[in-house]
Amino acid sequence: MANDDVVVGGVHDYNRDEQTYIVPGEDILASLSRWQDMKLGFMVHWGAYSQWGIVESWALSDDDASWSRAQIALGGAEIKRRYPMLPETFNPVLFNPGDWAQAAQDGGFRYFIFTTKHHDGFAMYDTKFSDYKITSTRCPFHSHPYADITRCLFDAFRSKGMRIGAYFSKPDWSSRHYWEPGKPGRAPSRGPTYNPHEDSEKWGLYKTFVQNQIGELMSDYGSVDILWLDGGWVNPGNDGQDLDMRAIAEKARKAQPGLIVVDRTVGGEYENYITPEQTIPRTPLLVPWEACVTLGTSFSYKNDDIYKSDRQLIHMLIEVVAKGGNLALNAGAQPNGLLPAPAIERMRAIGGWLSRFGEAIYGTRPVPPYLAGNMGFTAKEGRIYAICMLSENDGIKTLMFPHSKPVQSVAMLSRGCPLRFAHQNGTLSVEIPELDEEERIAFAIRIE
Repeated sequence: MANDDVVVGGVHDYNRDEQTYIVPGEDILASLSRWQDMKLGFMVHWGAYSQWGIVESWALSDDDASWSRAQIALGGAEIKRRYPMLPETFNPVLFNPGDWAQAAQDGGFRYFIFTTKHHDGFAMYDTKFSDYKITSTRCPFHSHPYADITRCLFDAFRSKGMRIGAYFSKPDWSSRHYWEPGKPGRAPSRGPTYNPHEDSEKWGLYKTFVQNQIGELMSDYGSVDILWLDGGWVNPGNDGQDLDMRAIAEKARKAQPGLIVVDRTVGGEYENYITPEQTIPRTPLLVPWEACVTLGTSFSYKNDDIYKSDRQLIHMLIEVVAKGGNLALNAGAQPNGLLPAPAIERMRAIGGWLSRFGEAIYGTRPVPPYLAGNMGFTAKEGRIYAICMLSENDGIKTLMFPHSKPVQSVAMLSRGCPLRFAHQNGTLSVEIPELDEEERIAFAIRIE
């Protein structure tokens, strides 16, 4: 895209005035610290909806019709009639979990978040509590060796040394205990078709269903590091949509000690880190956070999607890390099971840059002045890193920025060579050699 200012506004931003971050226990803080070292996560939205090339799930919700159905030349009633039949033609025969994991490793990603179930309720794993799933006999992929997609992906990414995050939707629009079929006078919206306060028995059945499905993921799918819960409108303060997060977290952590729980947009003790979506906060945040941003414009697969440039993505990573966050970059997988070629190309470019400058990213923490002009600053083990982000036509011979601490040496990470510098009156001036193509996107220097 030509516009460098791609990520603006966004949704689910963090507002210090509206949301209080509650510090979790010491074991979770230790998990969060390890997670903060990783910096870059790979997120994938994928489900039967990828066949239509539309935004995931949302076309089912009448409340979201104005923006979610524009891509489909069908009326709302016809969309809702056909959508549940999508699993009957979902057959991603080119899916290879090892290829996904290799692409992520090549891209320098350190953890993986996968949509095990989105709001439509279609499970990308072999749940025992619903037949609306990838392993159902009604789905032609059910007999494939990789049919339990979540299991295969988690195993493949673990084999590359990556940590695992399970995205799970708290609302389930396929469940008759959430959206009751034919409920008179209630068009499907994001929330349940009944008031949980008025029908506590039905809500109790739904709560048990959700707890059982989460329990499967936490007990039967190997080591999981993050339980990434979406659908923040499902919370006790919204018509009593109380899933008993305490019970969910306690049971999950018995199976997965130190598990990070992200009850996103809800706040409280079970939103262990903040998840601004399609945006980067304007200022550094003093709590653990992760920007979830798409490589293109859409979280789910879109045939004609426009992808951000290598420069935009690398600059985004630098800005996020300098502001104290992690970056989860999302790709929408194709209906045949392949990751889109433009996504793989961008991932490879990020990985190439990180292979040279990752020392200034991984395992670091933010340090004042955080961001100054086109520079971001990080710190690790007593070293300061200054990362310079360049526009396409920028040229630079001397780098100058405030630095108050004593300086023994300055080196360019991509070359390992010392650089000539002068340090006077709180300003560090560094002579920069002729840059190669990758360095002209961004380069980092180490200050000791």
